[in-house]
Amino acid sequence: MPSTSRVSPDGPIHSAAIPLKRGSSNLEVFPAQRQSGARPVPDTKRRKANSPSAPEASAMSTVLGKRPATVKLTKPSRSSFEPNKGAKKLVVSRLRAPSRRDDFELYYDKRRSELAEALVAIFRQQQPRQPLETLYRAVEEICRHGAARELFDTLRAQCESHLNSSLQHSIMADGGSSNLDMLRSVHKHWVIWNLQSTTIRSVFSYLDRSFLLNNKDFPQINDLAIALFRKMAFVSLNPSSSNPGARSLAGICELIDHDRRGDSRFDPALLRDSISMLHVLNIYGKSFEGRFLKATSAYLHGFAEDLSASPLKSYISACEKLLAREDYRCNAFNFDSTTKRQLMDEAHLILIHNYSEKLLDGGSISKILDENSVDSMKALYDLLRLSNLQKSLRGPWEDYIKDAGSAIINDTSRGDEVVVRLLEFRKSLDIMVRDAFQKDDEFAHGLRQAFDSFINDKKAMASRNTGTSKVGEMIAKYIDMLLRGGLKTLPTSLLSDIRDRVDAEKSGQASTGDEDAELDRQLDKALELFRFIEGKGVFEAFYKQDLARRLLMGRSASADAERSMLAKLKSECGSEFTRNLEQMFKDQQIARDEMASYKAWHEGSGHTKSKLDLNVSILSAAAWPTYPDTQLILPDEVASQIEQFHAYYVNKHTGRKLTWKHSLAHCVIKASFNRGPKELLVSAYQAVVLTLFNQTDEPISYRQIAERSGLSGQDLDRTLQSLACGKVRVVTKNPKGKDINSTDTFVVNKSFSDPKFRIKINQIQLKETKEENNETHERVARDRQFETQAAIVRIMKSRKTMTHANLVAEVINQTKKRGAVDTSEIKKNIEKLIEKDYLEREGSSYTYLA
Repeated sequence: MPSTSRVSPDGPIHSAAIPLKRGSSNLEVFPAQRQSGARPVPDTKRRKANSPSAPEASAMSTVLGKRPATVKLTKPSRSSFEPNKGAKKLVVSRLRAPSRRDDFELYYDKRRSELAEALVAIFRQQQPRQPLETLYRAVEEICRHGAARELFDTLRAQCESHLNSSLQHSIMADGGSSNLDMLRSVHKHWVIWNLQSTTIRSVFSYLDRSFLLNNKDFPQINDLAIALFRKMAFVSLNPSSSNPGARSLAGICELIDHDRRGDSRFDPALLRDSISMLHVLNIYGKSFEGRFLKATSAYLHGFAEDLSASPLKSYISACEKLLAREDYRCNAFNFDSTTKRQLMDEAHLILIHNYSEKLLDGGSISKILDENSVDSMKALYDLLRLSNLQKSLRGPWEDYIKDAGSAIINDTSRGDEVVVRLLEFRKSLDIMVRDAFQKDDEFAHGLRQAFDSFINDKKAMASRNTGTSKVGEMIAKYIDMLLRGGLKTLPTSLLSDIRDRVDAEKSGQASTGDEDAELDRQLDKALELFRFIEGKGVFEAFYKQDLARRLLMGRSASADAERSMLAKLKSECGSEFTRNLEQMFKDQQIARDEMASYKAWHEGSGHTKSKLDLNVSILSAAAWPTYPDTQLILPDEVASQIEQFHAYYVNKHTGRKLTWKHSLAHCVIKASFNRGPKELLVSAYQAVVLTLFNQTDEPISYRQIAERSGLSGQDLDRTLQSLACGKVRVVTKNPKGKDINSTDTFVVNKSFSDPKFRIKINQIQLKETKEENNETHERVARDRQFETQAAIVRIMKSRKTMTHANLVAEVINQTKKRGAVDTSEIKKNIEKLIEKDYLEREGSSYTYLA
């Protein structure tokens, strides 16, 4: 049976699959399955090879185009058939008469009516009566019929009518009286319209892809839906208008204000969806951004004004939280980056730049620094950096350091704690620079300049009669404390934390966290203060005295630490500074070798072995500090041993002279008490006084002790006070009291007891008197003057004649290694040299006198 195919009335079939069936004289023709939107590509070569004659082709086109038909293709007999060669006969049967034109119009009118009904159903949120596929086919057929433009106009008209009537009325009905209700209503119907337009877009997809895609005069369906909704809802955006769009924008601003003020009416989901709606409608930048920024500016002005009278710390905290919330809101709710940038710039201008005087107030900043509030200072630094004002913070920062540092140095009631307090102060400032100022070099440099200023304050030096700095002395005593007692003498606040240790390891200062490494770090911190001192003569004098005591008394906690400190000073100040200090260490080694040689000689010379173990330290007078000569009546056994060593040394080293400094001697003596024997570690003065009680059990008067020991004055008073009035009272004073009087009497405390066998009695030679301290400062001042005068003479001897300004500049240049010299001091020394006839003044110049 021949196969028939229904042909749609919109035109001819463009292509057909023609399978060949062997054994049949007819070839059935089946229409190809049409694909939506596909256009036929003619095969010109095949048409030329296999096309029938012109009348037959025309007839076939007519039949296929107007009526369904059965087409038969007759093939020649098998004997004469050759593939792709020879004539083929096409027979068309059951030809029908063509349809009338009215039938076409009725068909398309019906399709248009179905589409209109479907749109009404979609607008009512109902399911269309016709399947969506059928509606899609209807759109395709109408477009192929050439009525795409009319179909688009109809679609636009129906959508516009729906939006401007029922949808708008529904928005107004649900909008209520508040802007937030209107915003919810607009967003609700926007969501509904989105769903409806999605369905419409799927039904009219063929129109969208075939007619509208490449047509610049008409928008695509999605753009049309957005434009129509925007025109309906946001046609008038006047703030005073009752239009849904204007009220919706006001509602968004109210929603943001609720968030800023912590109002419970804030709806984050609504805000996020509303901002997205504005982006899709393409009215965010044109209609919303300016309104939002204007409302934000008004809010920020009110916020800053309300907090203007609050303390700086509260203002900083509030601004920090506000900026963080604004930044979070812009990111979380899809605000444009341009909006965020403009908002933050406005906030920085209003909150920071306009209130820079408040933020940079020195008194308020000092309070924050006094509280050591790193978080608040970091917040202040970050705020100022937002407006590029962070460099202005350096002035108040330096002023605070100068004032606080000067207060520490001038606090005479806590003079012994100066260096510890300065180091604690410096540590807190270093943490501030590291954590609050993000290691900004500006503030690190300002810190160093401020320390240099108050440590070398000329007014503070002028308050001392000697004109020397107290800080140098206290740093030397602090280092002495470290080298004598180690870390146990330090407060825990100065110990390095983990971050300090990591930084030290990175800089190569110390690689471990043990006690030696920590002691090395603490010495480095003390040297940081030492670097600020311009006149290092005071430090040198006191460090030299303390080092001598440590070496002579054997009080160093670590020999490695001593050598390490000496190497640090040599690296910092040069070999000239440490030459005498190095000689002191050499003298100690030479003395040990000398004593070993003496003992070997003593044993080999046949001298009787003494119960006394003598140990003598031979010191070079130039390298060691000067000590006063005192008269001391030594016990006979000690005196004979000293005379033997003296004779041995003078005989061995011809031309040398020994001066015995008994004030530096110390010894261990055995004492018997009622509760058992003890060993007492005492000074030579204390030992001489204690041995006097071996001669009698009766009380000995103050005068008798003075006559038998050779001590007098303060030396005797301090010695007796240490034995009878200290913590370890091996001697009893009568009458009792803390002061020593010439009428007192003393006796051995036989009832003395102590859990330790070896007891260290306070050694008075380790304590420095006030007179010794003042004398050291005066000696440093004199030496400084002599150094300055020597520099002036050297310069004038080589130049012969110089002006006053040039001479002063040259003296400062030559003496700067030992510390800066004030110009007034240089002028005084020039006057002294003129009086001594070294120089002569001629007008504003000086002439050297040979």
